[in-house]
Amino acid sequence: MSLPTTTDVVLVDTIQLTANIGADCWGRLREQPVSITVHLHLKPSFLEISGQSDNVLDSIHYGHLTKAVSALSASYTDVRALVHEVTQKAFALAGENVDAVRVVVGLPKQILLANDFEIEVVTPRGKDSLQQAAKVSVKDLVMPVLIGVNPPERLAKQRVITNITFYEKAGMHEEIENTAYLTLEKFVLHIVRSSCLASDAIEAVTTRSQKPSALSFAHSSGVEMTRYRDAFQGLQ
Repeated sequence: MSLPTTTDVVLVDTIQLTANIGADCWGRLREQPVSITVHLHLKPSFLEISGQSDNVLDSIHYGHLTKAVSALSASYTDVRALVHEVTQKAFALAGENVDAVRVVVGLPKQILLANDFEIEVVTPRGKDSLQQAAKVSVKDLVMPVLIGVNPPERLAKQRVITNITFYEKAGMHEEIENTAYLTLEKFVLHIVRSSCLASDAIEAVTTRSQKPSALSFAHSSGVEMTRYRDAFQGLQ
């Protein structure tokens, strides 16, 4: 196992606010809950100064960062526009001391059957956040699926909890609920393939699905799969 690299990061975790960033899970244009986490990736050893002086003035004032993010506009064309403004605020506050800004925006009401929808963008100094690749995560998506090899499992659908991570937003397909599977492996492969082929902008997809009803004395059984888009391009 390799050792971690030396890093200096100041972060503000889960700033809560509301904003209009497009349609919500009901297709309505209105303000919805938003959580914003900001990581300031600082120049190497920057925090040693405040660590030795024990003086907060020698560090990045995360209180100012929180206030700047909390005071943002309440309306944006889309979530990438919100990420862009947060990134600009972070660079302006940290000045030359920051090498990159990582912003994670959570939209818990964006997808009706999911626990959360997150978009994460890392922007190096001097770059435009709108031109950076975004990692998009759909968390704890619950779908009723006919799945399993045991006779009782063929009689009724059961809950399957799925987590998907990919670049650019790809839609979930209604066909999943209406298809029967014997194994989680087949189910996960179906989602990975559909997501990879949903857009030319998608480079890779990671999907994890779990069956909370499969085992009596465990939370769930599960399967996780990561594939690059080119693994399926010859199968379209």
